[in-house]
Amino acid sequence: MAACLNPLPMSPTPIVQPDSFLTLHYRLVGPDGAAILDTFADKPATLSLGSGQLAPAIEERLVGLAEGAEATFELPPGAAFGERNAALVQRVALATLRQHGDPEAEYLVGEVVEFPTPDGQGRYAGVVREVGPDWVLFDFNHPLAGRAVRFDVRLLGVM
Repeated sequence: MAACLNPLPMSPTPIVQPDSFLTLHYRLVGPDGAAILDTFADKPATLSLGSGQLAPAIEERLVGLAEGAEATFELPPGAAFGERNAALVQRVALATLRQHGDPEAEYLVGEVVEFPTPDGQGRYAGVVREVGPDWVLFDFNHPLAGRAVRFDVRLLGVM
């Protein structure tokens, strides 16, 4: 008489939820086709959704994917990092920069300069766009604001 074996119930494949902890490979590609961030050739990333590690628009596209999924998302201009805001392009007097920072600092076009937040608890950055005789023009927009991006992902683990 043959023994009847009852198979163990298969556990369902985990699905990404808004508060999931993920292990994944991902690539963020700018509008010129160049990879800006790419973990595929190195160790995978681990992150927690909802913690601000990824742009909300990217997190939204991950929700509902199953562990093991591979996907590519094309995000239209402004979707991932917001629209460009002209008010975030500001001239700052060299005297102010010297008073609150390194008095010997030189500012070069394209350079990223970090500033403390008003409460001193965080930091933000601006890119030098122009340097005048007594001022520096900073762009405080995210470098990819108002631009289309592509996000490639391979979900290795979902908890």
